[in-house]
Amino acid sequence: MSGLFRELWFLWKDRAAKVWLAIAFLAASISVFLGLAEVSSQRDTIDRLLEADQIEREAVAAAHSDWGSAAYYTFHLTYDPPSNFAFASLGQRDISPWKHRIRMLALEGQIHESDAANPEFALIGRFDFAFVAAMIAPLFLILLLHDLRASERVGGRYELLSSTSSEASGPWMSRASWRVSMLAIATLIPLWTGAVIGDSASSAVLIASFALILHLCFWWALAAWINAQAWTSTVNLTALIGAWLALAVVAPLAIKSGIDAAIPVPDGGDIMLTQREAVNDAWDLPKDATMGPFLERHPELVEYGEIAATFEWKWYYAFQQVGDQIAEPLSYAYRDGKARRDNLASVLSWLSPPSKVERVLQSVAGTDARAAAAYEARVRAYHAALRDYYYSNLFPEHPFTSEAIAKRPDFQATSES
Repeated sequence: MSGLFRELWFLWKDRAAKVWLAIAFLAASISVFLGLAEVSSQRDTIDRLLEADQIEREAVAAAHSDWGSAAYYTFHLTYDPPSNFAFASLGQRDISPWKHRIRMLALEGQIHESDAANPEFALIGRFDFAFVAAMIAPLFLILLLHDLRASERVGGRYELLSSTSSEASGPWMSRASWRVSMLAIATLIPLWTGAVIGDSASSAVLIASFALILHLCFWWALAAWINAQAWTSTVNLTALIGAWLALAVVAPLAIKSGIDAAIPVPDGGDIMLTQREAVNDAWDLPKDATMGPFLERHPELVEYGEIAATFEWKWYYAFQQVGDQIAEPLSYAYRDGKARRDNLASVLSWLSPPSKVERVLQSVAGTDARAAAAYEARVRAYHAALRDYYYSNLFPEHPFTSEAIAKRPDFQATSES
């Protein structure tokens, strides 16, 4: 015990170590603060949109007296609220849509639209806790551990310290353990504080904390091996920084490039273009060319499928759906390809510990690719429910009443803490 407290005293007297630990605490605190602010902003945005959406839908319903025009002019808000732990890792929420305003028009042209993103954010990523845990914390650990033995060799104290210890690795193990422990505490305290403020689930906090500790232990083991090679501190630092660049930067880029080449995925823009071309072409085609494919999907509407006038709303919405049907193979290939890429990336991320940590944090925060795909699936299901609702009133020409419009389905969002 006396040896442990002696090493703690040495750590306290090391000004450089205190500076690095303070900066690590500051970086983690800033990342948590920014994450909480972003989550709060997204929730405020959703609340404002919900209020405006309700007012707008009521106004549109009051302004129109038929199902076709009401369906055309009414927007329906769909959204994916951030989880209580999303502040730690915003993940895919920076690049994938988490809100849509959809209409009864063709869905593919709407679901692949997203808000314009800042290209600089897309390039460098969000400064959240996941970034600190995966990318920055290893750098602080490298700075704290790279010269543990080399500095003693330069000072002529290495042989003395080794001879006075019962084990050759004794003083270095206790000294390193204190530094790694203090770095873990400095990094985790802001996370735990943010979790309390955000009312996060304890299971998410425990998993994230365990992932960070394992990540630090990996870099600790690597630093210990390099320190044991009797190199100078400069060579140690160069080797560790090289390892960080290889595992945190080069490996993820190589994995992504390899996966993209191995699993081709249609572009979302191609899906939108295919659907819109099909919809635009439908204006010039015989109406049977639209109603035939449409009624194959909706045999219950066959008795209402005759189009006598030059324009009828039911024909208009029929070719909107047929546009989706024509783009359907591309859409399925897109979703399947994205899922296969994500599954393969999950396996290969073991080759890059920083990438694995980020994926773990995104998973527990509900901000990973699977969460984005789940939100898209809810949007598709809701749009299908809207179609069933409007078709069941539009095609049989049921009266347009306030009681009937009140039965319109509402979007149900889910959120995990």
